[in-house]
Amino acid sequence: MIPIRLNRLEEIDLTMNEAYKQLRTNVIFSGVNMKAIAVTSCIEGEGKSEVSFNLCRSLAEAGNKVVYVDADIRKSVAVSRYAPDKTVNGLSHYLAGREKLDNIVCQTNIHNLYMVFAGVCVPNSSELLGSARFPAMLSGLKKVFDYIIIDCPPLGMVIDAAVIAQYADGAIMVIENNKISYKVAQKVKAQLSKSGCKILGAVLNKVSDDRKGYYGQYSEYYGRAE
Repeated sequence: MIPIRLNRLEEIDLTMNEAYKQLRTNVIFSGVNMKAIAVTSCIEGEGKSEVSFNLCRSLAEAGNKVVYVDADIRKSVAVSRYAPDKTVNGLSHYLAGREKLDNIVCQTNIHNLYMVFAGVCVPNSSELLGSARFPAMLSGLKKVFDYIIIDCPPLGMVIDAAVIAQYADGAIMVIENNKISYKVAQKVKAQLSKSGCKILGAVLNKVSDDRKGYYGQYSEYYGRAE
């Protein structure tokens, strides 16, 4: 594993911290076999990556050994967002057979939190993610980590998240409040269901402060349609 320092970490206020603790609790009580969790959204800009990373931080703070996997090998923003102190290879290098798993897992300056960056952006992401090397990676990570949080591309825009979800133990959708219609969310949910992955629920994100806090809560968003 490669030690790195993340130089750009956002402060989490009390309200958001409590929301993430609630999300963490729901994830933990989803079952002992719920280790690899895919996180996706309908479109860009709903806060999926931020929710994924802060869920990792919250799980790590509770004493779990956690790895954040940036699986958006089409259009990753993790390097620019967190500004690691060194350049490292990532997921695309591993999937293309150019790097070993141990050489893409980074130990961060947050206790118990590790990261796999996306690596170079590639045009054939679905093919790489659908290869045998991706589930092999998850199998290897499960031997070391308590939780693997996989930050996937928006499923309403590309198919990658469904490809990833077929290998995950569960999936969460991040939905921005007052931006995504119920119909669109249900369409994406149906597409995610076709992967065979268990859908744990949804995070209603960017809720105004006077309601449930900026990050909302882990909710039974899909229950109304069943």
